Amino acid sequence: MNSIVLIGAGGHCKSVIDVIEEEGRFKIAGILDKPKLLGTKTLGYSVFGIDDDMSKFAKKYKYALITVGQIKSPSLRIKLYNLAVKSGFILPTIISPNAYVSKHSSIGNGVVVMHNAIVNANTSIGNNCIINSKALIEHDCEISDHCHISTNATVNGGAIIGSGSFIGSNATTKELALIKDNSFIKAGSLIK
Repeated sequence: MNSIVLIGAGGHCKSVIDVIEEEGRFKIAGILDKPKLLGTKTLGYSVFGIDDDMSKFAKKYKYALITVGQIKSPSLRIKLYNLAVKSGFILPTIISPNAYVSKHSSIGNGVVVMHNAIVNANTSIGNNCIINSKALIEHDCEISDHCHISTNATVNGGAIIGSGSFIGSNATTKELALIKDNSFIKAGSLIK
């Protein structure tokens, strides 16, 4: 079993740990975060290094995943993703065994598809995205890099979500909706 380094020890990390453990492809080596968190644990996994030392850890470990959540801004996730790639890490796609992802869809690097999410046919998801628990991505959608589709959000057929966007919990897009880059859609919104 390959080892993986997680980057970010906060709340979202706990959800990702659960999915990684359920998927069973990777053994979690440890977590990188800020210096003040060194030696702390998240669900039993130690913060054993800091973000600035990614290149050092990439020499020992092949795989990493960004486990920082995203709400108002994707900037930290984008920064960490770019640093991880530059350091030489491979960022795999992690899919919960309780999720459904159509074989006719495509998913980029460093994406996590959480429990009970659905990604339907002919959908494209870019790199470093979060498809959170119970999110529904319908057919023919395009989700650009660094997006977070939150819990129970529905992205209806043919919608295009611009890079760095956040779609809040229980938000719904209309069919063929076009969401601009770096948009922030509040929980429960209806996007026309």
